[in-house]
Amino acid sequence: MPVQRNTPISRTHSSPLDVPMRPLPDGHRPSKVTQGSPTDRPLRSRTGAAWVGVCVGVAVLIALVVFMMQNTTPVEVTFLGMSGSAPLSLVLLIAGIGVGLIALVIGSLRIGQLRRRIRTDRQATTASTV
Repeated sequence: MPVQRNTPISRTHSSPLDVPMRPLPDGHRPSKVTQGSPTDRPLRSRTGAAWVGVCVGVAVLIALVVFMMQNTTPVEVTFLGMSGSAPLSLVLLIAGIGVGLIALVIGSLRIGQLRRRIRTDRQATTASTV
């Protein structure tokens, strides 16, 4: 049965086992970081992870804009018998977007495949238990 600390841990205690404990009510779980422990830091959250993701995305976007501003020299591009001239940064940006779209399509197909497999496994499991 999970237990909860009755009193905060003092740094003078020689062991966490010296602290009196009481059982937690059913359905409750103890927190990952005990109060007063040397690793007192907030737990990670989805919001915090999203914020870090946004910050990284903004940094990448700024780097992309700087790259595009510095690479405006026209280059000759040939693709499937067509040829033309375009700025280097634009050519690389279009190529990157194309690769990203291909990855999204393949990833979406794989996710759909896994969802169908999970759905059929659940149906088979419920049919066998009934």
